[in-house]
Amino acid sequence: MKTIFVTGGAKRIGKAIVELFASDGWNVIIHYNNSKADAEALADSINLKNADTAFIVQGDLDKANEVDNIISKVDGFTETIDLLINNASTFYPTPIDDISEDHWEKLIGSNLKGPLFLIQGLKEKLKASNGSIINITDTNLTKGVANYSIYSAAKAGLEAITKGLARELAPEIKVNAIAPGAMLEPPDVTWTEDQKNKIIESIPLNRMGSEQDIAEAVKFLAHSEYITGQVIKVDGGRSL
Repeated sequence: MKTIFVTGGAKRIGKAIVELFASDGWNVIIHYNNSKADAEALADSINLKNADTAFIVQGDLDKANEVDNIISKVDGFTETIDLLINNASTFYPTPIDDISEDHWEKLIGSNLKGPLFLIQGLKEKLKASNGSIINITDTNLTKGVANYSIYSAAKAGLEAITKGLARELAPEIKVNAIAPGAMLEPPDVTWTEDQKNKIIESIPLNRMGSEQDIAEAVKFLAHSEYITGQVIKVDGGRSL
């Protein structure tokens, strides 16, 4: 049975990825930081259908010792990993006059540093299965977004290591990225209908995306044998 490890897997896009692969019969390892109840509920629902196939692991990706602890716990769950999804993300604005070291640590930690060291720590398990890594980035990186300079730098760095590691870890491990477009409101934000309509007007496919759109793109890349080092935009054409 194959195994997928999803960071930030308890809610939103991560949850959709976990549910899709669990329905396909994979073992799933669900990482969370603060969403313990959501992670437990998701794992319980999967294990009710297919016992002992869902596991949870807690850890703050901003902190090196907790990343090490995540890796150790994953080591105890499985001998190999077929698919690592670096999905967990911190997202909030940082206008230039307000930027602090704390902002830098939090946004770089979850969006870039954590994923890089998870890859380093889980590399041998991925090699053993000729596995894949998929990093979740952001379709807006090519445009530039005001007030989000640290977040953008972190996600741009994640795309850069996607391409570099695709060369470095080949041929045993494939490394790709998916760049979502307009999918969901940021955490703790609710868009008005006017805001949604304005976004939809800029999307050639004339609709918002969904978590399932990203999950299906992950599934496509997971089963591809000849794609590596690529960034796949799943944005309804908005970046055209």
